[in-house]
Amino acid sequence: MATVRAGARLHVGFQNLSLARERLYGGIGIGLEEPRLTVSAERADDIVAGDPLVGEYAARAADVLDVPGVSISTGNRLDRHVGLGSGTQLALSILAATAMAYDKEPEVRERAPAMGRGGRSGVGVATFEDGGFVVDAGHPTGRFTTEPPAEGEWTVPPVVARHDLPRDWRFLVVVPDADPGRSGTGEDESMRTVVERADPAVADELASVVTGQLLPAAAEGRLEAFGDAVAEIGRKNGAWYADAQGGVFRPPAGELVESLESCPVLFGVGQSSWGPVVYGVTDESYGREATAAARRALAERSLKGEVILASPSRAGATIEE
Repeated sequence: MATVRAGARLHVGFQNLSLARERLYGGIGIGLEEPRLTVSAERADDIVAGDPLVGEYAARAADVLDVPGVSISTGNRLDRHVGLGSGTQLALSILAATAMAYDKEPEVRERAPAMGRGGRSGVGVATFEDGGFVVDAGHPTGRFTTEPPAEGEWTVPPVVARHDLPRDWRFLVVVPDADPGRSGTGEDESMRTVVERADPAVADELASVVTGQLLPAAAEGRLEAFGDAVAEIGRKNGAWYADAQGGVFRPPAGELVESLESCPVLFGVGQSSWGPVVYGVTDESYGREATAAARRALAERSLKGEVILASPSRAGATIEE
């Protein structure tokens, strides 16, 4: 039996969604130690799985690895379609566990497209591999079509910057009980609409924030500057998504962001991917105060939900045989 444990990721945003620039997308994100999922795999003559999604990924893994079958069991699972990268982490964990059960190398980056992952953002693949704070190169704009490419007909965007963030940094993760974010066909349709209408001036503004503020702050471990930069990137991305999601941040994430922005121990607040997850940047010494502020923000809006204080990951998924 092989067991894989993988952490969630936050998706801060994209560097460009305009067809007027040479590179499209270019994900920015952060691997987290918590929450985590656990997947175990054993050799089998057929596909044995506990639910249809796991079965789908297990069948793909068996096909790409050219093995007869696999029995997959899952422990902890990440909430689906909330902004924590559940699909990519689950798919790649199943791939890696299946490979190791058969004494094969997972070759995650090369095989991720065959698992249906990495076609837009490369952050989930990169954090699965190595954790950390990641910026990827995106795809050549000429690759964009009005219909998504057939699965597997892409390569995962290369990582252009990666840093281990300081050990005492923490990411406040708020998971409100709300409608899930967009995924599948609905996400593809929304992204296509956004890309076709995106203002290229926003990409130019983002380039300045990424190169002039975010990357230096990550490299130098400057918490407040890093938080300011990710918050600015989130808001500029929200300008692209405003029509598609009902505002710079989708409801109810926008209300939570507004409330948490006034918390003096949070140095950057934003929405991960399509939400509804909201995150804030802080450090270990402010953890209790930041967590209390998140719980108040939920209660003031009569929302239930989970509040997690997560460390940034400094390594990728773990595999045990």
